Amino acid sequence: MLPLEALKPNAAVSGLEPGQVVRIVTTEAVGPDAVTVYYKTPAGQLRERMLFRSDEPHLTLAVAGRPWAFDAPGEAFKLAAEAYRIDLAYLFDPMMAVHTANVEPLPHQITAVYESLLPRQPLRYLLADDPGAGKTIMAGLYIRELDLRADARRVLIVAPGSLVEQWQDELAEKFGLAFTLFSRELVEQTRSGNPFDAHDHLIARVDQLARAEDLRDLLATTRWDLVVVDEAHKLSANYYGAKLNKTKRFLLGELLGSITRHFLLMTATPHNGKEEDFQVFLSLLDADRFYGKFRDGAHKVDVSDLMRRMVKEEMLRFDGSKLFPPRRAYTVNYRLSDREAALYAAVTDYVKTEFAKADALADGKRKGTVGFALTTLQRRLASRPEAIYQSLRRRRHKLQRRVEEERLQQRGHALAETLNGIPGLPGDLWEAADALTAAECEDLEETLVDQATAAQTIQELEAEIHLLTALEEQARQLVHAGQDRKWDELSRLLQDTPEMRDASGRQRQLILFTEHRDTLNYLAVRIRGLLGSEAAVVLIHGGIKREERRKVQELFRNDPEVRLLLATDAAGEGVNLQNANLMVNYDLPWNPNRLEQRFGRIHRIGQTEVCHLWNLVAAETREGDVFQRLFDKLEVERAALGGRVFDILGEVFEEKSLKDLLIEAIRYGADPAVQAELLARVESALDTRHIQDILQRNALCEEVMDEQRLFAVKTEMELAEARKLQPYFIRAFFTQAFQRWGGELRPREAGRFEIPHVPASLRERDRLISGRDPRYPAPVLRRYARVCFDKQYARLTDRLGAERAEVLHPGHPLMQALTDLVLEAHRPSLKQGAVLVDPADPGLTPRLLFLIDHAVQEGADPRRVASRRLHFVTLRPPAAEQGSADLVAADAGWAPHLDLEPLAPADRPLIEDLLAAPWLTQGLEPRALAHAGTHLVPDHFQEVRGRRERAVDKTLAAVHERLVKEINFWSDRYIKLQDDLAAGRDVRLTLENVRRTLDDLTARRESREKALLASRHLVSATPVILGGALVIPAGLLRQRQGQAPAPDPWSADPQARARIERIAMDAVLAAETALGHAVSDVSARNCGWDVTSQPPAVDGRLPPARHIEVKGRAKGQETITVTRNEILAGFNQGDKFLLAIVLVDGDRHEGPFYVRQPFAQEPDWAVTSVNFDLDHLLARARVPEALR
Repeated sequence: MLPLEALKPNAAVSGLEPGQVVRIVTTEAVGPDAVTVYYKTPAGQLRERMLFRSDEPHLTLAVAGRPWAFDAPGEAFKLAAEAYRIDLAYLFDPMMAVHTANVEPLPHQITAVYESLLPRQPLRYLLADDPGAGKTIMAGLYIRELDLRADARRVLIVAPGSLVEQWQDELAEKFGLAFTLFSRELVEQTRSGNPFDAHDHLIARVDQLARAEDLRDLLATTRWDLVVVDEAHKLSANYYGAKLNKTKRFLLGELLGSITRHFLLMTATPHNGKEEDFQVFLSLLDADRFYGKFRDGAHKVDVSDLMRRMVKEEMLRFDGSKLFPPRRAYTVNYRLSDREAALYAAVTDYVKTEFAKADALADGKRKGTVGFALTTLQRRLASRPEAIYQSLRRRRHKLQRRVEEERLQQRGHALAETLNGIPGLPGDLWEAADALTAAECEDLEETLVDQATAAQTIQELEAEIHLLTALEEQARQLVHAGQDRKWDELSRLLQDTPEMRDASGRQRQLILFTEHRDTLNYLAVRIRGLLGSEAAVVLIHGGIKREERRKVQELFRNDPEVRLLLATDAAGEGVNLQNANLMVNYDLPWNPNRLEQRFGRIHRIGQTEVCHLWNLVAAETREGDVFQRLFDKLEVERAALGGRVFDILGEVFEEKSLKDLLIEAIRYGADPAVQAELLARVESALDTRHIQDILQRNALCEEVMDEQRLFAVKTEMELAEARKLQPYFIRAFFTQAFQRWGGELRPREAGRFEIPHVPASLRERDRLISGRDPRYPAPVLRRYARVCFDKQYARLTDRLGAERAEVLHPGHPLMQALTDLVLEAHRPSLKQGAVLVDPADPGLTPRLLFLIDHAVQEGADPRRVASRRLHFVTLRPPAAEQGSADLVAADAGWAPHLDLEPLAPADRPLIEDLLAAPWLTQGLEPRALAHAGTHLVPDHFQEVRGRRERAVDKTLAAVHERLVKEINFWSDRYIKLQDDLAAGRDVRLTLENVRRTLDDLTARRESREKALLASRHLVSATPVILGGALVIPAGLLRQRQGQAPAPDPWSADPQARARIERIAMDAVLAAETALGHAVSDVSARNCGWDVTSQPPAVDGRLPPARHIEVKGRAKGQETITVTRNEILAGFNQGDKFLLAIVLVDGDRHEGPFYVRQPFAQEPDWAVTSVNFDLDHLLARARVPEALR
């Protein structure tokens, strides 16, 4: 019970907030029996409350005569401090998403997420790295980091239909993020009728949203934290004269940008060659900055703060080697047999004739449908005899049925277009691949090639059927003759090409692409016979379901018996097959993007071998001549410009597409003049200057990963690795806390565990917090068959089909429920304070340890935090006079509490006099906060404010420049219109419209500048002390216990310790420098080791750095003491970690002696340090030169 009169400023009181100790700021009496109390919560929030006499029984002082009682159980304090650290894991682990995701990111991905994306608040950005750079990985890491910061509860991903399933799979498998695929069925299943509002994690098809006005209306009523658009170049618009033509996709992009805080666009081709279109595209990110039509000379802009681009050739591994190997492409020519040539000529004449008939059709949509069907038929002609025979047979059969149906309904009238009633058919069939998956495209082609016809009467249809019957018979005779020169060439290629065989003569893994399922099945039979193995060949095509496709991929990756994957373009979408480096294009797609996409299946991150591609081309055919010239020219440019030419195939045909050139070749290629013009167009498209222009255009905002920047990124990664909570810190905490709440963790396979039963208290806590914490929407399960703490154990690579283990990381719902329970139970212990013992400190001076939280907030909305940091700070009395108030403050590192152990209850009376020392009785928090306010807060605030002000000032200048130029332009137009009207001339614009435009622009500029200036304003919150402990050195405790001094005669002398440690450090630095390594002393950074040593590059590859923990010992000593933090840092670093031992004898020393992997097992939760036998370690040690 606490009387109201006892509520004094700075008193720590419990009972005002559930489970928390608050600090009284001031009080105001309201009569004799009530008081208004102003107090601060542990989170630093200022609150007020009126208290009455009836509240007195519920109030207690958390201290007895001083601000900190230091009487909380030490074990509870340590558990609560670690729970707090895990709950705010991203503040301690700067790359938390990297360490918890099932990926090993590369330098360019790290810089994208942690340098380009995360620092921008809010984000409006274009990520334009080359194809195959892993932009999905970057987006996943970014989503995961925002998720850990509770800054992305609602995330919408918009992608082409062919990629949505890949997005869903990768986010689930690599990042543990569950996303729902949007569909019409989802609308019907949602009770509210708006799935965009009901689901927080959605993936939607771009064209499904763009074309459906009702879906856009539903979407417009929602708000999102993050929207990601993949293949964002599809959101295009262009100017026709002065008018901006906005496509439905562009309108969707404008809508998406207006309903989200963070907006991320991703594309490898942001620039189509027209600056005005590019700036319109960028207006999706900032409509004011890119307002109006681009006018050359007036609207040049710097977009380096809005986008970044990194090309494949600039991407490196962490060892400095090139990320992507070279690519080689070869053209394999074959000649048709006489019968094949005759069939080719006959079918080509048929296609050419039908094209002419289609041109005469008045219905533009039907004309396009027939043209699409005819090109499909021509492509099948190039595939193999069986493919064209089956297509001709099915087409003749379908058209005959059509005649029978029409005779029943009409006589001699115009035929209705068969496909008019097909729902969801794209308006432009040539862009069907953009709207449909490859499987859907295959089905569409099957339907079109069988039914679409240019015939307008029954008589014309019958004449076409008669012609088809003759072609079908000619194809049937060819099939029965068994002639297939294309297969003969492939068989020779498989058997006689050296690259196809490994050292033992065995067929190497190969991917073969065809256009049609008929050809796919035919080749499977022939190749299995050639190899003599049914299991050697697996297939992927559009008719294979998603799970079966995934199973085929796993077989190809992991089953040594599987040598060839035969695939249609269904495998060209979202399938990564870099375990193979050989590819054959049996059929050539008419879309160069498909060619690029196919090659990208093997030329991806993870590929280590030179990639080889063979393209089969039929000589002396019209389309074959075009392809031959294309590949010949491509090889010339590859030799001159490198492999980058393969990445821009989809961009080189700007004036006329490859598809149109091939159609022209079929229709008019018999004319030598036309043929020469077509080949000249191919030459022009692949002209060196044209390609260089495209490469230069794509290099806009290009980033370079040079050796210096790579080293900086590598250093940051290693520092983050040393501090990462996964897996050792997390496992130690979870094991201890889970057992306290009645849980059991049973060991299973190496690194994996089973949880047979989750206690009800944890499941109930999850139910309570899931509604208020946006980071953890998934439920806690009753049991977990397999869990692990290290992501390398999530999958068992040596056991195909083994159950995947869930990684228990700070973002996992079970971990969050556990930390929430621990904090509820023990948070008061942090503010109450505990007494801890430092077993590694033989000195006699106690110290205070404080945990301080500091936030930088948005000035317009203080509830939104722009940046936050946590610090451990120590306060020590001066060595000369403990009673002095002149305390010495210093940074204590990043997890010092783990190296400390609780004071035994029996030892409490031995240090009671220390608790009454004058320096502990008053002003501790103000002094700690004064240190924070002088050293920590200003640096943090200036860093965040400087970054924000630079970004806002750049945007402000760009917006001002663009809108002022527009205002000046329209002002000039207004004056000219006045002059024209005064002269009696006709004018197309009215003065009123121009005046209205001027007023709108002026208001727009003022409004945007006001908003930008508001976003520039940041405020520093007052740092908050979350907890504190009194740390007693082991040497002082031994003295109070009456024991002998520490076993090392010099160890109690700080100056002696410092001298030996300095000699040891100098010895290690000298030894590493002598080896030619780049050496830096990082002992002051508290990163878990003392010296970073980077060996020089060998054959262009940068070896792993050495992270050396230095231990100096006086000669004659028998043990070395290593703290818990140092041991866990060693485990985190793996082979990079070295323990260096230096034996010091006066001014001389022996060593250093290096021990790799010095620690056999991680210490238990209660163990704060371990003594190792010095002789045993020296027996395993080696001199520095031996570890080169």
